Amino acid sequence: MNAVNKLVLPAGGKRPNFEKGSIFFVGNATVILRYAGFTILTDPNFLHQGDHVHLGYGIRSKRRTNPAIEMEDLPPLDLVVLSHMHEDHFDRVVEQKLDPNLPIVTTEHAVKKLRKKGFKATYPLNTWETQHIIRGDAHLYITATPGLHGPRPLQALLPPVMGSVLEFQTIAEETKLRLYISGDTLIHKEFHEIPQRYPVIDLALIHLGGTKILGILLTMDGKQGIKAIQILNPKQVIPIHYNDYTVMKSPLEDFAKAISQAGLEHCVHYLKHGDTYEFQFPIQ
Repeated sequence: MNAVNKLVLPAGGKRPNFEKGSIFFVGNATVILRYAGFTILTDPNFLHQGDHVHLGYGIRSKRRTNPAIEMEDLPPLDLVVLSHMHEDHFDRVVEQKLDPNLPIVTTEHAVKKLRKKGFKATYPLNTWETQHIIRGDAHLYITATPGLHGPRPLQALLPPVMGSVLEFQTIAEETKLRLYISGDTLIHKEFHEIPQRYPVIDLALIHLGGTKILGILLTMDGKQGIKAIQILNPKQVIPIHYNDYTVMKSPLEDFAKAISQAGLEHCVHYLKHGDTYEFQFPIQ
């Protein structure tokens, strides 16, 4: 595995637990992942119901929901995985309150923006590059996967986005858990390369919502979500990013209906804001 560089975190004094972990759903694309001694926050968004985000070019969207917790209630974090620099994934509350020394793994585009805002521990990844993170006897490899946040003619107007594969390994280089996070992407040609490189995915967090701006689809809707599952064939799936903003036009019910029609209910776990998914290794 070709890692860009290494980041060594304080060991913490405890042996990593590779047998079980959890995912707490804060809302939108924000989750707290606890596994193997790591506590990881994704796409932090802590604005409240009625607040607006600015998506560029004068386009705004209102939040329909509240986060399950406030930033002040977050546990001690090891790092943030940020799919891209849109305000519904890294908002002004986060800019003000997040520790500027907390490691953030994200795109090169987002790193440039974050450094200007005073964040000092940023780790940029291009597609298929890997960041190696060590905490005691646990090793984490985060690899950026291809994302397409809207049709190609619009790419110049949208921030680059990455999906990510998180591989948790023992000190003996045994992979215990492989987690995929889609980021805000549509199905596209390069998407099919993900299962070629990672034929076994234990758990997938799929960004849905069917986000539309000016009638153009920018994130997966229910039908594309099903296609993503069929392409990736993960053991278990958690849909996120589905009902929090007014630009989201495909409710979770669209995805659930498509899941039922495809006979895939056995591999999908639905979380409401504040719910926790607890898992044990190996994931079945």
